[in-house]
Amino acid sequence: MNLDRREFLRVTGISTLALLSTRWDVMAGPFTREDFDKLVPADKKLHPDWVNSLFARGTPEVYRGEELKWIGLPIGGLCAGQLYLGGDGRLWHWDIFNQHIGTGAGHYAKPMTPVSPLKQDFILRIGNNTRTLDKNGFADIRFRGEYPIGRVEYKADDVTVTLEAFSPFIPLNTDDSSLPATVMQFTVKNISPAPFEAILTGSLENIIARAAPCQRRTRVLPGNGFTFLECSAEKITAPAAPPRPDIVFEDFEGGYDKWTVEGTAFGERPSRGTEKGQQKVSGFEGGGLVNSYPGTDNATGKLVSKPFSIERRYITFLVGGGSHKGKTCLNLIVDGKITHTATGRDNERLEPGFWDVSSLAGQQAHIEIVDAQTGPWGHINVDQIVFTDTPPRGAALEQQPDFGTMGLALLGPTADVADTDPIGRIGRKLSLAPGGSETVTFVLTWHFPNLTMAKLPGGRFYATKFASALSVARYVADNFERLASQTRLWRDTWYDSTLPYWFLDRTFLNTSILATSTCYRFHDGRFYGWEGVGCCPGTCGHVWQYAHAVARLFPDLERDVRERVDFGLALKPDGAILFRGEHNNIPAVDAQAGTVLRALREHQMSANDAFLKRIWPGVKRATEWLIAKDADGDGIIESNQHNTLDTDWFGPVAWLSGLYLAALEAAAAMADDMGDAVFAGRCREISARGQRNLVEKLFDGEYFINKPDPKRPDTINSGSGCEIDQVLGQSWAWQVGLPRVFPQKETLSALRSLWRYNFTPDVGPYRERYKPGRWYAMPGEAGLLMCTFPRSDWDYAQAKGKGPEWAAGYFNECMNGFEYQVAGHMIWEGMLLEGLAVTRAVHDRYHPLRRNPYNEIECGDHYARSMASYGVYLAACGFECHGPTGHIGFAPRLTPDNFKAAFTCAEGWGSFRQTSQMAEIEVKYGRLRVKTVALAIPKVTRVRLNGQPVAFRQTTHNGRLLITLEAEATVAAGQKLELERS
Repeated sequence: MNLDRREFLRVTGISTLALLSTRWDVMAGPFTREDFDKLVPADKKLHPDWVNSLFARGTPEVYRGEELKWIGLPIGGLCAGQLYLGGDGRLWHWDIFNQHIGTGAGHYAKPMTPVSPLKQDFILRIGNNTRTLDKNGFADIRFRGEYPIGRVEYKADDVTVTLEAFSPFIPLNTDDSSLPATVMQFTVKNISPAPFEAILTGSLENIIARAAPCQRRTRVLPGNGFTFLECSAEKITAPAAPPRPDIVFEDFEGGYDKWTVEGTAFGERPSRGTEKGQQKVSGFEGGGLVNSYPGTDNATGKLVSKPFSIERRYITFLVGGGSHKGKTCLNLIVDGKITHTATGRDNERLEPGFWDVSSLAGQQAHIEIVDAQTGPWGHINVDQIVFTDTPPRGAALEQQPDFGTMGLALLGPTADVADTDPIGRIGRKLSLAPGGSETVTFVLTWHFPNLTMAKLPGGRFYATKFASALSVARYVADNFERLASQTRLWRDTWYDSTLPYWFLDRTFLNTSILATSTCYRFHDGRFYGWEGVGCCPGTCGHVWQYAHAVARLFPDLERDVRERVDFGLALKPDGAILFRGEHNNIPAVDAQAGTVLRALREHQMSANDAFLKRIWPGVKRATEWLIAKDADGDGIIESNQHNTLDTDWFGPVAWLSGLYLAALEAAAAMADDMGDAVFAGRCREISARGQRNLVEKLFDGEYFINKPDPKRPDTINSGSGCEIDQVLGQSWAWQVGLPRVFPQKETLSALRSLWRYNFTPDVGPYRERYKPGRWYAMPGEAGLLMCTFPRSDWDYAQAKGKGPEWAAGYFNECMNGFEYQVAGHMIWEGMLLEGLAVTRAVHDRYHPLRRNPYNEIECGDHYARSMASYGVYLAACGFECHGPTGHIGFAPRLTPDNFKAAFTCAEGWGSFRQTSQMAEIEVKYGRLRVKTVALAIPKVTRVRLNGQPVAFRQTTHNGRLLITLEAEATVAAGQKLELERS
């Protein structure tokens, strides 16, 4: 994809005038052609106003007009599906029905347009004037997103309406944050000089089991403190007819005799299985199948079957490959229209599928197999098309993925309006004097338990807590004040800060990934994540290790993955961890090391050492596997090193060996806590050797490099390129309070090199030169490139070797999660301007005039690695904690003498404040057990808990003041621990 500036403007829909009149600050420039002679200018020419805006508190970003177009704020519960709040307050996307939706890189250049599979609205009627609460009903609409709450303001001459939409979100309370529910709370205010009567109603169409023959039922039910509009479905009872023999329409064991072939994707005859350069294809029957991957994903085409008469109730098939709706698909065509369709799931395994075509009996039809997609997963696999009367597994109504219930609750007295024909609607009458206002609260709930995913437990965890959408509504109604107040308390605590508003927005909003179809919680409670929505399975270790948000906000979910998967079903006898769990059979060096580091993080976010005791044997085995990869014990791994860039690298790699050393330090820290002094000493001994060798062998005087194995010139390796993760091990060490892994001087030099050689205010010229790779930063947009090649001894062609172009193309991309990792590390090391600039560059790329600000994309929507943004926030706070030992610490990087920010710990959360006279830890929820406090200040003269003096002593440790309380204290919700400075 080669976009010049004119094409960029066309694709994104932004006019030149819009670019000139946008409300974000001009970042840099002006530049001349000479500035780009080396593609990445040494002088970034950052505009002074833009630099000032990085540090300023600023004001909340409120969007309006064209800025509302692409907004989709995830607004459901964690792991409960994906529902968006649009910029004008409409609900859209509605991925709550267990229909697999695959995504890729495409929504960066071409964002999703708001669409809905059902009719749903909220309407305000004043006299004869009826307005929908969206852009069709109001011209003046403003949107402010403060995840987990979205606020929409509507204004007309006579009335204003304020919507607050959210799903309960309470850090450390995972169950109450995972409800299949969305609150839509409207406050209507009369701003006219006369009183008026109004009616506010909400509607919901019943689309339960949409593709199945059934009787859909919509009814209004009374509840205790609420009225419920329920949508359900029931079987249609009919006499059963004996099944007729199956008709095998196509098994693809021969040629394409029954088909018309278009394009080049499908070849001259069916495939025999896995094609060159393709992942292993499985799940097909016999020896042949349709496979539109002829060695590349860039071929397109279509197979069109001969016409046939529909004479059986079902059409069954096997399908795999890409999940692109309308682009990589199997379609049934009747009267020229697509009546049924199916796609793969971005997986080479063919899975059974079926269509219930009983309503089309006797009609003429044909089947199309379509490959109209290029790029990742741009192909489809199909086999064994059969016409049958025998109900396939899952064909019964109660087994349909979208069978269940959903509904709309109106909280408070019995609804004044209740109607079910043609679409269910309930509402409240309002009587408002001039200046008067009234609040009306709706709660949308859903209950669809039939989630199935290949090789995985399936089912929805919420279905183990609730029997129906009605029972969800009852729980929310009974607990509404607590759920709403604690959700708002977290929002208010987060934003009651001295940090810039834009920074608070960007570093937290990716937490909403938990409320998308990237994340699941199965019926057995297991937490699971794709890399991005429907793309790349297995809670992939080398992607998820970058994501810091979950562990700090809902640590039980991360503990579950460590215990149940990484050190459970994925752990091999030799200590290797299969980095995709059930979905692959190899380890990756970075995932392995990252998992050891995450084990320490999860231990630190626990209330005691019970979790570590359970996983410690697995952690030790996993560390031993890493040590075994370091064949000569010099702290540098040289053999094959599979990693997040999706190939094996060979030879010493600074990035991967540095991460290995950080894992050794983490293992040593855990060994200390487990009383295993011998293993701790062994890990530290190897780490010390490795740290010396990292500098002596892999630091070139400016940054850290790799030394590719000369025997493997065919493999991908960044060589002497300036690679984004080169000091990732030290970044991780900061996150979990470990000793230095990379020395400070060389680390700073490496980070400055990334700023010099990889950060550019306009990626366009670089991408014009280096075209391979996906687009996550467009021409005219800033970003930190994955790898550049400033040395004369190594270039992109050498780095690629004979590896696949799609993998080598990663070097030329800007990927948000990696950028956040570097930005956070820069801030930890004191490079505030650079770290904030990298973070802000991502924030500006996701301005709503360009794309959905709440959907950060890599290989899929809502990409998990983007939760690295929370690590940038932790860096700004200089945060550390250790729940089992009662330790907490702060070292603010921005305005340390006037600093305030939220924190979470093992058992509670609250706010930390530091001034030139004092430091204060206030708990807002739960509790904080404290034995030691680390602060970046010279001295403390007095400590008080809830106003009462506390005995303490103080020393200096690792460059911070360490305050040790004589007796462990517990700070409860509503209490403060105050530390007066000298």
